[in-house]
Amino acid sequence: MTASGGDTQHGIRRRNLARVLRTVAAQGPVSRPAVAARIGLTRAGVAPLVDELLRAGLLIETGRAAPSGRGRPGSELAVSDRGPAGIGAEIGVDHLAVCAVDLRGRIRARAATDAVNRHSDPGPVLRRLSALLAEVTAEIAAEGLRPAGLAVAVPGLVARGTTTVVHAPNLGWRAADLAPGLASVTAPGRDVRGIPLTVENEANLGALAELRLGGDGKGDGRPGPPPDFVHVSAEIGIGAAVVVDGQLLRGARGFAGELGHVPVYPDGHPCDCGGRGCLEQYAGERAVLRAGGLTPERSAAAHPGPGARIALLARRAADGDAPTVRALHEAGTALGIALAGAVNLLDPRAVVLGGALAGLAPWILPSLERELALRTAVAADPGRAGGPLVTVSRLGADGPLLGAAHAALQAVLDDPFASCASAHSPRS
Repeated sequence: MTASGGDTQHGIRRRNLARVLRTVAAQGPVSRPAVAARIGLTRAGVAPLVDELLRAGLLIETGRAAPSGRGRPGSELAVSDRGPAGIGAEIGVDHLAVCAVDLRGRIRARAATDAVNRHSDPGPVLRRLSALLAEVTAEIAAEGLRPAGLAVAVPGLVARGTTTVVHAPNLGWRAADLAPGLASVTAPGRDVRGIPLTVENEANLGALAELRLGGDGKGDGRPGPPPDFVHVSAEIGIGAAVVVDGQLLRGARGFAGELGHVPVYPDGHPCDCGGRGCLEQYAGERAVLRAGGLTPERSAAAHPGPGARIALLARRAADGDAPTVRALHEAGTALGIALAGAVNLLDPRAVVLGGALAGLAPWILPSLERELALRTAVAADPGRAGGPLVTVSRLGADGPLLGAAHAALQAVLDDPFASCASAHSPRS
C-alpha cells in the first residue's frame, strides 16, 4: 500500500520513528501523550513507535509522568545514555582532538594532543588522529556505547559529498582524501563495522554546533542564534558559515564561507591563496601577533597548543599593552569590512563570533560593530543604528569539535530505523 505523494507505509513509519526520537532528544524527559501532541499523532499511533525505540535501546523509561487527565499516569521517556555515540574529530594547525557524545548530548570521552600539522603530510597526521580515535572508542565501549558515525573537522575546503580536502592552505594540503588515511578506523565512506565517515569544513561544523548547542545547551536559559546567521570561526585562518532558515548554505561545490580570503584592502599584503589584501592577512592569528609586536614562530614555540597564543593576546590586551590593543582593534575593523559585504548580500539576523575569536571579543567587537553600522545598508532590528546583532559564541574554540560529534549522530536522529534493525528484525 502507498500513501498520498507516493510514500510507502514503510517510509512513513521510518520518518515517524525519527520524529519521535528527535522530540524526546530535544524535550525529554517527556510523556507519551506529550510526544503524540507535539508531533501531531494519536496516542495509539505513537505507542508502537515508542515501543520499537525502547526495544532498540534508543529510548528509556525514567519513571512516572505527571498525571495529564483520565487514566493512570505513564512513564516519562528519555533518550538512552547507552547505545549510539557520535564521534567528532578535529584536525587543527597545531592540535588534534577527538570526542564522543551520546544521544543526550553529553561528552562521554575526549582526547587531545598538541601537534605541529602545518605543512605535514596527511599520512602521519591521520595516524596520530587514529590513535586518539582508538583511545576514545575504547573508552566509550567500556560504557556500553558504540560509534554511530565519525565526522572530521578540517580548516579547509572539502568537496561536497566527499571525504577529500581540496585545499587547506594553513595545513599545506591539496586534494587529500582522508578516508584511506583513516583506514584503521574507516575504509572509504565506512569502517569495517559500517560507521559513516564525514569530512567537513570546521566553520560549518562550528555553525551546526551553534544551532544545536548555542542556546540553552549551556544551561543559562539564553536563546540560541536565530535561524539566519553568519558564523565566523578563526584561529590561524578565518572561515565562516552561512545559515539560512536553519540550514547551511554550502554553495555549488561546498566551498561557501571562505571569509578569510575576501579582500578587504585590494592592494594590501600578499596572501598564501595568491590574492592580495585578504582578511586573513589582517585578522588571522599570525597577522595579529605580528601587528602586536610578536613573532608568530617564536610565539608558537613558546606557547604551543590550541588557544595558547589567543590566551597570550588576551592577557596582553587586558594588561593594556598598546600594540596588542591596537592590533586587535585593526583586526576588528578588517572583520567588519569583510562582514559588511556578507551582511548586505545575505541579510542575516545575527553574526556569531566563534572559534578563537570569541576569547578576543572585548577588544575586537567595538571596531567590528562600528564598521558594520557604517557599511550595512539596513538595520537588522528596529532601534539599532545599523547592521545585524553581533553575539559571541559560548562554545568558543570547542565549537567545531562538538559540531562534528553531533553531526556524526545526526544519521541516527534522522533515521533511527537502522539502529532499530540492528537490535531486532522489525516487519516493515
